[in-house]
Amino acid sequence: MPTIRRIAQSLEQWAPPASAQNYDNVGLQVGRADAEVRRAVLALDLTHEVLNEAIEAGAELIVTHHPLIFQPLKQITGSGYANNLALRLAESGIALYSIHTNLDAAPGGVSFALAERLGVSEPTFLALMDDAACKLVTFVPEDHAEAVHMAMADAGGGRIGNYDACAFRTHGTGTFRPGTDTDPHIGTAGGELETVEEIRLEMEVTQWALPAVRAAMHEAHPYEEVAHDVYPLNQSTTQAGMGAIGMLDEVMPLSAFLARVSRQLDAESLRYAGTPDAPVERVAVCGGAGSSLVGAAQGAGADAYVTADVKYHDFFRVLGADTGTPQMAFIDAGHYETEALTEDLLRNWLAERFPSITWQRTSHRTSPMRTFVDDAG
Repeated sequence: MPTIRRIAQSLEQWAPPASAQNYDNVGLQVGRADAEVRRAVLALDLTHEVLNEAIEAGAELIVTHHPLIFQPLKQITGSGYANNLALRLAESGIALYSIHTNLDAAPGGVSFALAERLGVSEPTFLALMDDAACKLVTFVPEDHAEAVHMAMADAGGGRIGNYDACAFRTHGTGTFRPGTDTDPHIGTAGGELETVEEIRLEMEVTQWALPAVRAAMHEAHPYEEVAHDVYPLNQSTTQAGMGAIGMLDEVMPLSAFLARVSRQLDAESLRYAGTPDAPVERVAVCGGAGSSLVGAAQGAGADAYVTADVKYHDFFRVLGADTGTPQMAFIDAGHYETEALTEDLLRNWLAERFPSITWQRTSHRTSPMRTFVDDAG
């Protein structure tokens, strides 16, 4: 049976932990990585109801979007909500793995699923992740350039947009003198100065893929000592970002789009700024708390932006300077409501790759928040 380590490795190829926000805590939170898994429960949050469900199902693993252990726990005694759940997990022998902002940042991640749920076609990232790329440069003898190039590409280097194996090669002459304790690919230990025609091979690599690409480079390279340089790039990468944006199949008034959002997300109420009869066609989304991207949505020409956890004063940011009329609809559909679809997203992705495991989506609504509507009003 697959182990938790193997499941984690697969998830982390899609959503590398290093692409998570620096405040986040993702990965295996409780449990042993070498434990085998036959049944797992998927939930947005870990709650006592979800844990009870996993115990009753005989599950070995729970996968959540939101981490249980977000702040450091000083002791595991059962006092406090997260503390108590962590103790219960350990006592029950059930592991917990969380995949949070790294899944938000992944292609096809949370915001992409949200966009598709709302009828947005062919979504792309709303905002790319800044300063996430670097340039890896090495120097290879000509007859090994192809092998080193492809090894680095297979490890995740040279991915730009929908292209892979992207690299640049230039010819030059390398020089070296082997020491007495060396085992050189060319020349002899303690020999004279050697010259060799080499290829300068350079490739763009994300920061989180760099260790694997560098290891692949060393493995494929014929030299005992592999000369290489890593340069930070002050630019974004197309391999990670936040939010998503795309087009609806047809233009509709905001009032109709609001009804779609409410229906598709099972949201009892929506908070929004906007003009009900304003046309909506280009839509931006961000699952969970996405107020920081409202400027990106406006800059991308969105007619409506759907996210959650919007503060009162943030709604003023979409009002026109002269008239105060909303220039873009700004919709708060709720944190749970914009991310609950993560449970299906993970189940579909994992079931395709690990069909021998029973992937059970929780039957519980994990949000502690409720909406009160006064029927008498």
